[in-house]
Amino acid sequence: MPDNKKTTNGFQIAALFVRTDGVYFGLPFVDPWDEPRDARLYKGPFPVVCHSPCQRWGRYWSGGPSAKVRRIKGDDDGCFAHAKWAVDTFGGVLEHPEASHAWEAFGIPKPPRKGGWIPAGRGWTCCVEQGHYGHRARKATWLYAVTPEKPADFIWGASAGERLDEGFHTREERQAARAAGQKAVPRLSVVENLSTPPLFRDLLIAIAVSAAQTAQASTVKAAEKHRKTAQEIADETMQSAAREVSDPRRPRRSLQRWSAKLGKYVDA
Repeated sequence: MPDNKKTTNGFQIAALFVRTDGVYFGLPFVDPWDEPRDARLYKGPFPVVCHSPCQRWGRYWSGGPSAKVRRIKGDDDGCFAHAKWAVDTFGGVLEHPEASHAWEAFGIPKPPRKGGWIPAGRGWTCCVEQGHYGHRARKATWLYAVTPEKPADFIWGASAGERLDEGFHTREERQAARAAGQKAVPRLSVVENLSTPPLFRDLLIAIAVSAAQTAQASTVKAAEKHRKTAQEIADETMQSAAREVSDPRRPRRSLQRWSAKLGKYVDA
């Protein structure tokens, strides 16, 4: 299990549902949760970047035209539900393919294809193409983020990446295209398809860090409020003690009682 290391700014994030030894490993301020660790067990406290499995939520959730066994939409063993819970609870961002059925299933509004953040319940959602950030394909992506303010803009619109999805919905469509002379489009490997460009990863991390900064600021503010309240109580106690001690009619035990009270706040 990775050590809990922090950035020079004192913030740490967790990367959930990531590939073993992928782009989130080896960063001193990121705690990566791959399949062996089971990200569904993550209980905080750090903000997150989530790449929950998308196979049962995407356009080919049923397995695609050549699938021998038809799958069940959304059957991901609770991965997306936990990812969204983590983002809602600790802040951060969740990434899924464009047109993910999980958005409708979990009540997240569909973002415009042209880009731009829109409100989504407790957070924000958008559509951005990873082709702008070094992915070989255009790889349109939906994001759901929970941050104190609207996240910074990405590069919106179509990227220069290749379109590597032929768009067939059935085996018959593919066979008809081949019969008509249409050549197969070179496909990405599984690793290439699931990979996250380092530059895009850094932008997702930046969203999670913004949530971490806010959480820390809230903690500091709460601590300051507590310290101020304790000081006010101590001041009031000292004033009351001074009044009682200065009153010659008060017995000596009053001084002892107030000294005990003051000791409580001094020790705190």
